[in-house]
Amino acid sequence: MHGWETRMLLRHYLEQGVTKAELSRRFGVGRRSIHRWVEAGQLDRDLEGGGTQYRARPPAGHKLDAYKGIIEARLEEFPRLSAKRLYDEVQAAGYTGGYGRVRDYVRAVRPREPEEAVVRFETPAGRQGQVDFATFTLPWGRRHALVMVLSHSRLLWLRFYRRQTMAVLIEGLESAFGWFGGVPQELLFDQMRAVVLSDGRAGGGELVLNADFLRFAAHWGFRVRSCRPYRAQTKGKVERPIRYIRDSFFYGREFVNDEDLNEQALVWLEGTANRRWHGTTRERPVERFERDEQQALLPLARYPYRHLGARRPPQPARRPLPVTVDVERRPLSVYAEAVS
Repeated sequence: MHGWETRMLLRHYLEQGVTKAELSRRFGVGRRSIHRWVEAGQLDRDLEGGGTQYRARPPAGHKLDAYKGIIEARLEEFPRLSAKRLYDEVQAAGYTGGYGRVRDYVRAVRPREPEEAVVRFETPAGRQGQVDFATFTLPWGRRHALVMVLSHSRLLWLRFYRRQTMAVLIEGLESAFGWFGGVPQELLFDQMRAVVLSDGRAGGGELVLNADFLRFAAHWGFRVRSCRPYRAQTKGKVERPIRYIRDSFFYGREFVNDEDLNEQALVWLEGTANRRWHGTTRERPVERFERDEQQALLPLARYPYRHLGARRPPQPARRPLPVTVDVERRPLSVYAEAVS
């Protein structure tokens, strides 16, 4: 079968005076066909029509077509019906096709609940700090980074420790308060063992906090808050910085020992992390902190907290006081008179 392009070329060369015999040899078209096209005016119609017109093939019917109304009606009333359940129902109505066709159609037409818009909650200046531990592996062992971020300014603090104990948490938070120059009104924690003894809120129970940590909080003047179980997204302002610490500070960097690790962390905090352009606030954390948050923090306590588990510093041994006895010497005549 010769297409529209071939017939157009035949017309062109015929107008140029090329013989039908030559065109038959050049294009492989019989001379009778060329003569018939010319006599019937076919070549002229091809030129006017602009080529062969193709139409899309009408979609083929499917066994499911007669049952789509049932599926749509059921989903409108019960949007969470499974594809398997709907397959059983249309089978009972007479459908003889496969399950895959039903599954794909249900996926396409199932009503979707509108997604809740994510409302970003911006904390007022000085209101909150978020705290968490993150574990890092070094050539000489695992170290735990205590991370604290001020929720308003996103000013970041961290320090690496060997353990995750109550003493470490208290020492670290006091160091962070001193570094910030003040204390947030509240600190938000995940299910940190040093802070949360038990949390039954998911089942309607109570949150039980460590009493010693509550005394520490009272000493510094902040409230203790804890994320509900499986709701760590409420602590996102510190979760995201932990990923940032792993990628921007820890990854690809070499450390000599713990002292070098913390020294490099401090340089990175002051020179990079807190001076970067923050993607959410569109400001540098240190500038936002100095302008809005620094003066909103609570004042520092006059002295560090002494928690119940702290050991007393050894007291210097006291020398025993000398014992002196004064002996009064009397003549024997005195005693003679006493017994006479």
